[in-house]
Amino acid sequence: MENIKNDVEIKLVALDMDGTLLNNKGQVSEENRKAIKAAQDKGIIVVLSTGRSLLTAREHADDLELTSYLVTVNGSEIFDEKRELVERNLVNSDHIEWMWDLSKLHKTKFWAINTERTWHNEMPEELHKLDWLKFGFTIEDDATRELVLKELTAKGEFELTNSTLKNIEVNASGIHKARGLSVVCSKLGIEMKNVMAVGDSRNDLMMIKEAGLGVAMGNAQDVVKEAADWVTDTNEEDGVAKAIKKWVLEK
Repeated sequence: MENIKNDVEIKLVALDMDGTLLNNKGQVSEENRKAIKAAQDKGIIVVLSTGRSLLTAREHADDLELTSYLVTVNGSEIFDEKRELVERNLVNSDHIEWMWDLSKLHKTKFWAINTERTWHNEMPEELHKLDWLKFGFTIEDDATRELVLKELTAKGEFELTNSTLKNIEVNASGIHKARGLSVVCSKLGIEMKNVMAVGDSRNDLMMIKEAGLGVAMGNAQDVVKEAADWVTDTNEEDGVAKAIKKWVLEK
């Protein structure tokens, strides 16, 4: 499979965070850090493309001295190199309330991200006055998860992904990391064929499919590995560093 991609010129590296860039302790390994620095020194743009909000992604971006855009909340928000908002794509507050009711009906755990904070298993009284970016369900029971997924799908209003096998992430229809990256690429004058995207979950699937080089982590969900052009090592084995070395630094 690799031989097909050996002529790809990578100009931008898009990295998911949890399960990809970060190890299981939520840290960036020294090897990953060195590889990212070496890529940036070579003139390669490195972009975090994450399900997290700016509040929890920014610290890592600043710590890594990333000098470019951030794609956050699965593409619901895009920020420039000064961390100023470029684009925001909201989930209708009526839909947020409907999903909250759905979580109560099926007795599931949930979280919800608005432009100010993340709510866990509770919601503000005046939810309709806030701007919402994403809703998520955490459901241990497979049958209940399938039931909730079926109801969400039937609604026909959402982009449905996950960040683990036990959850469902809900964004506005058509909003995903690949779309966010395409916006970034257009602003930078780069084509998606010159992007290497690295991830592990369903919320990475679109960017892995649409990038010139899609890389799945060794710990990635099977559906992600099947869609990828190449599989690297796990997030505990510096998989990001190994992908950057092979496809960027050794070219």
